[in-house]
Amino acid sequence: MIEIHNLYKAFGPQMVLNNLSLTVRRGETKVIIGRSGVGKSVLLKSIVGLARPDSGSVKVNGVEVTNLNDRDYNKLRMEMGMVFQGGALFDSMNVGENVAFVLNEFMNLDRKTVRDRVRDALALVGLKDVEDMMPSQLSGGMLKRVSLARVMCMEPQIILYDEPTSEVDPITAAAINHLIVELHDKLKVTSVVVTHDMNSAYHVADSIAMLYRGQVIADGKPEDIRNTQHPVVKQFITGQALGPITEDENLIFGHVK
Repeated sequence: MIEIHNLYKAFGPQMVLNNLSLTVRRGETKVIIGRSGVGKSVLLKSIVGLARPDSGSVKVNGVEVTNLNDRDYNKLRMEMGMVFQGGALFDSMNVGENVAFVLNEFMNLDRKTVRDRVRDALALVGLKDVEDMMPSQLSGGMLKRVSLARVMCMEPQIILYDEPTSEVDPITAAAINHLIVELHDKLKVTSVVVTHDMNSAYHVADSIAMLYRGQVIADGKPEDIRNTQHPVVKQFITGQALGPITEDENLIFGHVK
């Protein structure tokens, strides 16, 4: 469903993605883990076209997307939905208007169809009778679920999640993890989940890939990652303060050991 080969992306002198390659199979939930700043969100944005790579190949459903113009990319985006870290709702719109935004802007649908899709999408994420509420009235978990409902209205083939359990309490995080799995099982969508939350990763993943220094250094089933002997991966998933990751940072930033 998604094939990435030899991807490079730099911001000025800082190389973020460095010859990165990754494959996501149709119907798979691929979880991307790694420390903050290693390029996880940039990778998502490269897939959805919000960041254009400097070089390399990104194929979505067999289509090379790096050379698409904006018009053709917009057509492809209708098959993909992205759940942003903070929800990315419009403050001036109520919940119903936010969820219906893509339908109203890009699809020629009558009002009843839009209204029914909004209601069904909100019900799918466990929210009812909230259409008239404003984003400022919602909890962090509700914001994320409304953002997901907006994506579900599009009936996408691919859903990209950027840190879906960040900034929420453990109970809400568990509910979001359950929702990701439930939607995957019901709708058979292909999902890419970026997170540094290992509880979430183990719960939702069919496979887990770890980014480090702009590359994928490990990619396997959750049990393979959990039992890894790779020193970098092991330090990250166990949250150890000492190890090769922090030793590299000491060298780069000149910290005293």
